[in-house]
Amino acid sequence: MPGRSNIVILDGYTINPGDNPWDSLESLGSCTIHDRTPSELKLERSSDAEIILLSKVKLDEAALEALPKLKYISMLATGFNNVDVAAAGRRGITVSNIPAYSTESVVQTTFALLLELAMHVGLHDASVKAGDWISCPDHAYWKTPLLELDGLTLGIVGYGTIGQAVARVGAAFGMKIIAYAPRIPQNSGSTPVRFVPLDELFASADAISLNCPQTADNGGFVNARLLGLMKPSAFLLNLARGGLVNEADLADALNSGTIAGAGLDVIAHEPMLADNPLLTASNCIFTPHIAWASLAARKRLMAIVTANVAAYLAGAPINVVNGQYLK
Repeated sequence: MPGRSNIVILDGYTINPGDNPWDSLESLGSCTIHDRTPSELKLERSSDAEIILLSKVKLDEAALEALPKLKYISMLATGFNNVDVAAAGRRGITVSNIPAYSTESVVQTTFALLLELAMHVGLHDASVKAGDWISCPDHAYWKTPLLELDGLTLGIVGYGTIGQAVARVGAAFGMKIIAYAPRIPQNSGSTPVRFVPLDELFASADAISLNCPQTADNGGFVNARLLGLMKPSAFLLNLARGGLVNEADLADALNSGTIAGAGLDVIAHEPMLADNPLLTASNCIFTPHIAWASLAARKRLMAIVTANVAAYLAGAPINVVNGQYLK
């Protein structure tokens, strides 16, 4: 149809592997949908695009300069560190993200990992299926000490929408909540929380949940020094960005018993590389970046990205993350 905007989706498979149709977006323009786009094809596939939707494909300043027709980018995620938003703004390209679509799913996965570290459900399921309960002389047994969350301290790094939701559920388990945020929010929600310096949080918490964005300044900030402050009984949970953690330092902390365990949904290089030291680290459990990926959350994502594109086409973009850079 003449005059319809050219929309290119560079890596749509994880958003819609077959259960979350693109129909709403396709009604807004001429859509070309790629399940995945290798780096060497991103410019070729994007050359005629006015609008690009992407999740993990990287668009740096050089790539943006090579796309003169590009006017609008909507992330297919909350994070936007894969796009040079400042360079986009200088070229008059608006960038939007997808806020708050996966909060409850991320919180659910956070506590799935924490409960696995505390109760070792997978270990005991495997033991029962191996016949250990059948041959047990007692009515109950446990393969490793079990941990009750009630009364323990949950430390939350980053106290935005997800951090506050993690606090709410932690409090429901009877946990005491402490948090660190570079800027303490004016409205910290209804859950009782005590804001503390970062070092105090790492030294005091029984479980630490990373819920902050990754920026140019905080890469690898969870390092040997901070890990060394933690209790030897404490757990680290990362459902934010893998690059927040120095993975070699975390592996050393786990293997040496400096901390008791870690639950990770994200790592620095995704998909995981075979030589990642955390693969063989002691008591480190993983989910493969699925905290965001429930069908309910992906449907919300689809609705928000459709609203993003519709608002841009109407001349009033929403969820803009680079407004300060736009000409």
